Amino acid sequence: MRVYVPATLAMLQQLVGERSLHARNGTAFAVTPTLREAYAEGDDDELADVALRDAALASLRLLAGEGISDLPPRRAVVVAEVEGVTARPDLDDPVVRLSEPIAYDEVIAAYVDNADAEPAVVPAIEAVDAADLGDEDAEFIVGDAQDHDLAWYAPQELPFLLELL
Repeated sequence: MRVYVPATLAMLQQLVGERSLHARNGTAFAVTPTLREAYAEGDDDELADVALRDAALASLRLLAGEGISDLPPRRAVVVAEVEGVTARPDLDDPVVRLSEPIAYDEVIAAYVDNADAEPAVVPAIEAVDAADLGDEDAEFIVGDAQDHDLAWYAPQELPFLLELL
């Protein structure tokens, strides 16, 4: 199954260095049957975009939990084809649990914010918890960050991307 794993730049460094990635709490996002049922219309590409956007939002939560870092504050999502995925019906429609770490050779791509997204991402990191609790102002701040498209990188480009940071 194709999964979208929320990540940070530090997690991408781990992926490149250790050739594996441990998804936080084994959580990832995917086009699940429940997600398909939730949308009356939408093809696979549109539903995959929903899973990607949810993973990017979860990346903001990871950044909030990381605290101060030497790395730029950028959202990241790792896309991989993996086995051993189970649905999480107790959470949102696209949420799945991974049974094991993702191997580097299972990675299809990574999506990462460009530098121009940082001015929107920084306040969103601070606002994501309040947005989750329904604060409308915080939701707008997080929405500004989510409006930035993530750039696509092939797995072999990740070492160069991280080197250039």
